[in-house]
Amino acid sequence: MKTVTKGTLLWEPSEEKIKTAGVTKFMNWLKENEEIELTNQQEVWKWSVEQLENFWSCIWEYCEIDSKTPYKQVLDSRKMPGAKWFEGATLNYAEHVFKNYKKNKCALIFQSEILPRTEISWDELQEKTGSVAQYLREIGVKPGDRVVGYMPNIPETIVAFLACASLGAIWSSCSPDFGTGSVIERFQQIEPTVLFAVDGYSYNGKLHSRLSSVEKLQSELPTLKQTILLPYIHANDEKLSKDTVLWDDVTKNKHELLYEALPFDHPLWILFSSGTTGLPKPIVQSQGGILLEHLKTLIVEQGVNDEDVFFWFTTTGWMMWNLLVGGLLAGGTIVLYDGSPSYPNMDVLWNLAEETEVTFFGTSAAFISTNLKFGVNPNERYSFKKLKAICSTGSPLSINGFNWVYENVKKDVWLVSVSGGTDVCTAFVGGSPILPVYSGEIQTRALGANVQAFNEVGQPLINEVGELVIVDPMPSMPIYFWKDKNNERYHDSYFDIYPGVWRHGDWIQIDEKGSSVIYGRSDSTINRQGVRIGTSEIYRAAEGLEEIIESMVIDLELLGRESFMPIFVVLKPGIALSDELKAKIKAEIKQKVSPRFVPDEVFEVPEIPKTLTGKKLEVPVRRILLGQPLEKIVNRGSMANPDTLQYYIDLAKKLDKKK
Repeated sequence: MKTVTKGTLLWEPSEEKIKTAGVTKFMNWLKENEEIELTNQQEVWKWSVEQLENFWSCIWEYCEIDSKTPYKQVLDSRKMPGAKWFEGATLNYAEHVFKNYKKNKCALIFQSEILPRTEISWDELQEKTGSVAQYLREIGVKPGDRVVGYMPNIPETIVAFLACASLGAIWSSCSPDFGTGSVIERFQQIEPTVLFAVDGYSYNGKLHSRLSSVEKLQSELPTLKQTILLPYIHANDEKLSKDTVLWDDVTKNKHELLYEALPFDHPLWILFSSGTTGLPKPIVQSQGGILLEHLKTLIVEQGVNDEDVFFWFTTTGWMMWNLLVGGLLAGGTIVLYDGSPSYPNMDVLWNLAEETEVTFFGTSAAFISTNLKFGVNPNERYSFKKLKAICSTGSPLSINGFNWVYENVKKDVWLVSVSGGTDVCTAFVGGSPILPVYSGEIQTRALGANVQAFNEVGQPLINEVGELVIVDPMPSMPIYFWKDKNNERYHDSYFDIYPGVWRHGDWIQIDEKGSSVIYGRSDSTINRQGVRIGTSEIYRAAEGLEEIIESMVIDLELLGRESFMPIFVVLKPGIALSDELKAKIKAEIKQKVSPRFVPDEVFEVPEIPKTLTGKKLEVPVRRILLGQPLEKIVNRGSMANPDTLQYYIDLAKKLDKKK
């Protein structure tokens, strides 16, 4: 693979792609209907944040929002928290999904490790959703009641969610690979009345029963009135408790799908933060806010339409599942996959994309990095004729990751690197199909998102690294945290540093053309000799070496000694951590980053500790290495690989003896 550096031009859109892009169509509409003339991405973004209220009213009209009652005003004020959007409007998220109903057209394509590929038509999706919604009404579910899913990324989960949305119940979900304790501490907070659950799931070719977990949930959630169980890995022969019914019994009776007209700010769902360092935050987002934001993201920014096949590899415990469902809002066919992205081999998702003619392929930066490290070359087997865009999120995509996509997947493809958060269920910064793609850079700030980089005193920076902040409200920001008295936890999560300004907790650098680079979490910053740096800069250098799969760097300020900064590396199979390799790693960081940030020691580890959504646990590991007790640091149930922590506990004891 050829060597590229930050800022290397990798792709430019053709005139035809620019002409047919969603944002171009929106600009044309603005000119024709509003007499607003904008000619490029930066102009559209600038107008969208300066004329915030006008922008969102135009999105409302452009995306043809169907409100049963007119709104009084777009926004009451730009205060945060507490901004009120589109007061007076009444609408329904699910109704906007089924506005795209086309008889006999495919709505969902589904594949898993244990079930063959199937297609679900709009007819079947609407019919099943109507059946489930009616059943929920019959057992007494009302608008505002919480309904939860302990379900994988399968069609039945989509049906359950849309049924809830149609009648105004509030949805929340956890993937069945979550530990039972983690699910309980999430669901207990919101007191659900109904649980949708599966009997198990398959991952990496192994079946995992979850019947005992379902029983535990039933006993620990006293507000539950009903459990709806889907036999996913077993036959319909489970012994059911008196408050449990089978999925097929719920969907056997057909019923017209009805829609409750709901206030714009009526809760749609509750998403949870990772909960790695405390009780997960129950983040409540509104029907109208998510509807508008996802229509803007998918139709205007990404250009998804009814001819597209939209895929994102995700579980129901990650916000990308919620965005994936949004593909239906744009009229597209969405692709669901349940299982490991590397079983039976690394081709499984690429093969799925080829055979289902995916046009938008969404994944994580970690997945791209793994493909790169193991020398996967999808373009040697697949043509990807229909593929228009590859989307990456979850963590910063390395420069080599950018290059790998263009050399090994497709040369003429729009690579969309995005960064946002569960907190808003969207991106703050992302892509534009009318702009070039440069290695290591995120193309633009999201429309309607007044993203800035702030210094310590709240001044905006250009071409310097600062705190990622949002200066003005967005419709999909939380309406509140569940049971958060006086919005205290909400305020402390985002507004405790810059009053009235959302501080997201990432380092960002924005240049004069509006593109950006994310440098990781600001709470895991390394500060050496007064100079601060985001850990991702070190990862870019270290993980650029062919021997290294992944790395994690921790800066320790131990009492009685100078700062000690080790780097932990996962090596490719067959590679040993020799003195020569240690020297090579240090030399690479010295050259690519700075002599100041050369690690003091290099340790080989089999795995990097991560959350269930794949984020490195830098801050908890730092606290472990500083000798703090594990039970006060991290919730093991929120981790993908909690057993990895023992290595760092043992290392902390060794370091303590050296003090």
